[in-house]
Amino acid sequence: MRRLVTSVLMLASLPATGEVPWFDGGHTKARVLGVNYPDDSVLQASAGEWASDQGADLRLKFAASGSRLELKADYQLQALFGDSLDFPQQTQGLLLTTPSVPDDDRRWWDLTDTISDSDSRAIVQRLDRLHLDYRGDRAVVRFGRQAVTWGNGLIYTPMDFFNPFDPAAVDTEYKFGDDMLYGQYLLDSGSDWQFVSVQRRDEEGDVDSAVSSTAIKFHVFGLDREFDLLLADHYDQTVVGAGGLVNLGEAVVRGDVTFTDARDGWETSLVVNWSWSWVWGGHNVSAVTEYFYSGFGLKESDYSPENFRENRDLVERLERGELFTIGRHYLAGSLLVELTPLLNLTHNLFLNAEDGSALAQLVLQWDLARDWQLLGSLGVPLGASNTEYGGLDTGLDGQTLEVGPSLFAQIAWYF
Repeated sequence: MRRLVTSVLMLASLPATGEVPWFDGGHTKARVLGVNYPDDSVLQASAGEWASDQGADLRLKFAASGSRLELKADYQLQALFGDSLDFPQQTQGLLLTTPSVPDDDRRWWDLTDTISDSDSRAIVQRLDRLHLDYRGDRAVVRFGRQAVTWGNGLIYTPMDFFNPFDPAAVDTEYKFGDDMLYGQYLLDSGSDWQFVSVQRRDEEGDVDSAVSSTAIKFHVFGLDREFDLLLADHYDQTVVGAGGLVNLGEAVVRGDVTFTDARDGWETSLVVNWSWSWVWGGHNVSAVTEYFYSGFGLKESDYSPENFRENRDLVERLERGELFTIGRHYLAGSLLVELTPLLNLTHNLFLNAEDGSALAQLVLQWDLARDWQLLGSLGVPLGASNTEYGGLDTGLDGQTLEVGPSLFAQIAWYF
């Protein structure tokens, strides 16, 4: 720990000296997460009634540019300490989550170095961004590790295959980067073509098209509306999609639909939302309501372990961090109130419309000073037993996969 603190302080002090070429800013973040596990939760035996996790993150950004070319790199030093780092191993597949510690086991390039790794501690350094950009009058080409976001979903994002955020994520400043070739061509009308090719490695470590992704998207303006058309080959499955947005008075309506040629036939996923803003009591307020249908979800709220094992398309998407829900029908809402120009309070609700369970969330964002920001959240799952948010049956006598209330806090310094 002493070595980590020393390294962070030394690296963070470099920008102030002006001796780092091509330095483009960065941040340090420190966070803590506390989670309650009820008495009948299988996780309490490992973590106790309350689990505590702490983390620290240093990101240093570098950029060097010429007339048409630009090289960008983001160095990341990340430390995680706590009770839940080894949950995926201890629950032997019952807990379907992505690893807490980033790794490059399946990415094309291995740009992650593990400094320390144990049941309760992990320290890694990595390049989360490393790409060369070409910018012409109409075309953009970017090669290397980078992040791309597609789709019109504001909470649930079925058209975004590339490391989407968990709908309940609090810090959404940076997505994990993927190793890809990205291209964009701009038309006179403002419409554009976009192309993405992501290369990945299989379980043997070989680059394999069966676990890679290639996609093309056409974004078009017309009739005071915007439309998207998508065609992709994603993990050896064909995906066709369409989406768009339209202004309706003071509100904006967005939506996407995708059709995936999965193992058991074509599966449909759909998202549609309505967002609007107004002034209430002298405060700026914005709201979002969204409906999400996942064709990969379990039917009739049958969350038995046997049903999970039979639905490989769902399980694989959960394991890849590509999907974060297990049912089919969801309603979500978000209400942001600007209490002051520097303090925002957001109320979120994620409802499984089939089993009636929900996650209620309160998020605070406070810009303490010019370069300092505080994030905090309270999450409360609601629901009966054997529901998504109320606790799932594990198949073990008297034990569920249940998570109670959680508290999160993070402070960030930008330089």
